[in-house]
Amino acid sequence: MTNTQVTDTSNFYQGHNPQDLIEKYGSPLYVYNENIFREKCRTMKNLCTYRNFRVNYAIKANTNLTLMSIAQQEGLAADVSSPGEIVAALAAGFPPADILFIANNISAEEMQFAIDRNITISVDSLSQLEAYGRLNPGGKIATRFNTGIGAGHHTKVITGGDDTKFGIHMDYIPDVKALLKKYNLQLVGINHHIGSQYADELYISGVEILLDVARQFVNLDFIDFGGGFYIPYNKQDGEKPYDLRPTGETLAVLMQDFSSQYGKDVTCMIEPGRYICAESGVLLGTVTAVKQVGAAKYAGTDMGFSVFARPTLYESHHDIEIYRTGEIDGLKEIVNIVGNQCESGDYIAKERLMPRLYEGDILGVLDAGAYGYSMSSQYNHRPRPAEVMICTDSSLQLIRRRDTLEEMLANQSFN
Repeated sequence: MTNTQVTDTSNFYQGHNPQDLIEKYGSPLYVYNENIFREKCRTMKNLCTYRNFRVNYAIKANTNLTLMSIAQQEGLAADVSSPGEIVAALAAGFPPADILFIANNISAEEMQFAIDRNITISVDSLSQLEAYGRLNPGGKIATRFNTGIGAGHHTKVITGGDDTKFGIHMDYIPDVKALLKKYNLQLVGINHHIGSQYADELYISGVEILLDVARQFVNLDFIDFGGGFYIPYNKQDGEKPYDLRPTGETLAVLMQDFSSQYGKDVTCMIEPGRYICAESGVLLGTVTAVKQVGAAKYAGTDMGFSVFARPTLYESHHDIEIYRTGEIDGLKEIVNIVGNQCESGDYIAKERLMPRLYEGDILGVLDAGAYGYSMSSQYNHRPRPAEVMICTDSSLQLIRRRDTLEEMLANQSFN
């Protein structure tokens, strides 16, 4: 008996043994599959047949330079959210013209950082638009609008609608125009993002509304419709990938019709982050303790929320595989899989029906390539894990080494 059908089907490890990877690179460990990452890049590139279609990889999902460089090689541009991500995108090979800085509550210094590097900024409030105008009168700017639609797998990732900090409400379009005129700014693009992990009908509804917003401005260069495309996190229960082809087909028709009426082939952008990198990553870790507390069974691991925050932060589900020498017996039990952080909320899976776990078992948390390492920390002064990539030729490449305890003290000084 085995529960590794998901990675077996995708040939994720390409002949490598997860136990050997842990032995070589340490536990816990992020492992990426280059073939899967490239396949997802190409799927997005081919999503829409509209002639001026551009995919902006949302690098906040995974900021590893090697993976970002692969995305750039595959013809993707970059969506960044901070000066640090700008530096990373440039280092990965993205030219400034292919970087869009979608800003939220940034300082004047951060704006100037992007201006100095010829990075297009999208602001999402009237006050930030005015701040940009004071810094760079006569410059080019984009704005993020709140089109009134919000969706996502958790309230914390819904980025549209009435209960969110993001975007300029459409009622304030006259105020946007007034500020553009006041500072002689050229509005080169508009964008929105309604959330993450939702179905296509909401996405298309947002597209239609944002196109209505676009019609109220002249000479736009681009319209960015965001991302948030759905991936199946419950593969062990038979969940299938969502068919995005109808979304791409509808988007192509809408953009062609819009451009014909607008009199200009405006660039159509999307921002997939999770869709490209989530399924290309598995987090490996080790069961370090097993115990019973009353009626509850706990399997303790070295994968605390400083390593992988999504279950604690969003109550997210991730399938879990077991890698053990020999066959897994047929015994199953309800278990809480938890980490090593000094917090009661530190868990990977609550009350999950699993084959019986034992100390020393290697676990694989699936679909961990998005918002895994990029949200990790050194909380409890624990080092962040290494990242390794299984290359297209099945060779291994260490693409980020594990933190050392000494490095964790390097930025501090004391008497």
